[in-house]
This record gives sequence, structure tokens and C-alpha cells, in this order.
Amino acid sequence: MTTDTSIAALIDHTLLRPDATPDQIAALCDQARAHGFKSVCVTAIHVPYCAAALRGTQVLTCTVVGFPLGASPTCVKVLETEWAIAHGAREIDMVLSVGDLIAGNHDTVRDDIAAVKKACGDHCLKVIFETCLLTPAQIETACRLSVEAGADFVKTSTGFSSGGATIDAVALMARTVGPDIGVKASGGIATRSDALAMIAAGATRIGASKSIAITTI
Repeated sequence: MTTDTSIAALIDHTLLRPDATPDQIAALCDQARAHGFKSVCVTAIHVPYCAAALRGTQVLTCTVVGFPLGASPTCVKVLETEWAIAHGAREIDMVLSVGDLIAGNHDTVRDDIAAVKKACGDHCLKVIFETCLLTPAQIETACRLSVEAGADFVKTSTGFSSGGATIDAVALMARTVGPDIGVKASGGIATRSDALAMIAAGATRIGASKSIAITTI
């Protein structure tokens, strides 16, 4: 068996469970190096270890901000981002303020994203929508606000709500943001066929914990 490197290069190898142990995080980094994944995506407490373990490799350290609810004040999201980058994170996946989006408080949502992007500087910012909670029109609005705020990617899901990535949501996001903004499909992607379907729909990054199974051929 070999690794499909074309898919591996699109995968954020993810472990965000609250019971993740240091040994499991170490294994995550070992797997990412061995298979050539794009990044490891971990909670902030594990960022310093991952950044050190992956130094000198092409694998990036990614972390989450305002996770999983998106309900933290903007100043807290900014502080999380600054701390994570100072300790070696190179990509930030933030959860937007879902309730504000649904309520139509678009300036609040845009300003929240823009503040985190400013804290990211040149580092990649992905904005998590939690698409399972949104209508198609709200997904389109979230895409527009993310682009206006300077985000680099839009992302479907945390994996901790009532649903994950869907083909329809990914396709809608890709159409809305256009070719210059990435689309990350995350949540429930467990097989190679799942990943290929998301890529065909427009995903340019995949968030997964079953990354080895997805990329083994």
C-alpha cells in the first residue's frame, strides 16, 4: 500500500478531541511527516509541541480559535490567535459568530473575522461556518463577509455540531468565494471516496482524522 500524495497534500490531519493525550499528538505529528499531510490541526495547548516536532518539515501547525461555538468575544479570539502564532501556529481556523450571522448582524461578523485576520498577519486564516446550522442564503452571506474581511479560506464545519461537510455546501461555498479563496471541507470525511467527492465539488483542503485511510491506495 502507498500514499496518494496528491490528496495527502490537501489534508489537515486533525485531532481536536478534548481527551487527546500528548502521546496521541506525538503520533499525529509522526503520521503527518510520514504521509506528507499539509498540516496537523490541534487545539492551542498542543501548538508548541507540534511546532517543535514539525520544525524543518513541510508540515504546518494549525490550530482552532473560538472553537467550537464561535461565541467568544472578538478580543478573546484575537488573543488566542496571537498566542498561537507566537508559539508556532502557521494556520488559524476560527469559528465565526454563528448567532450573529443568523441574526443578520453582518457588521459584527465581518469585524470579528477582520480582527482575527489582522492578528494572523501573513498567516493563513480559515473561517468555519458550521454550515449544518445555516440556510444556503446564510452560507452565501458568510462567504461574502469572510472574503470582505480578508479570509484566506472558508470552512464548512467544526465536526462538533449536528452535521459535517456536504457536497452541496462545499459546491455553494466554492461558487460564492470564487477561485482566489480556498474551501476547506471538514466533518465526517472518512474515506477516499468522501474526499474525492468533496474535491470534485470544489474543496481545496480537507480536514480529517481518518487521513491515513483516505490517502492509502
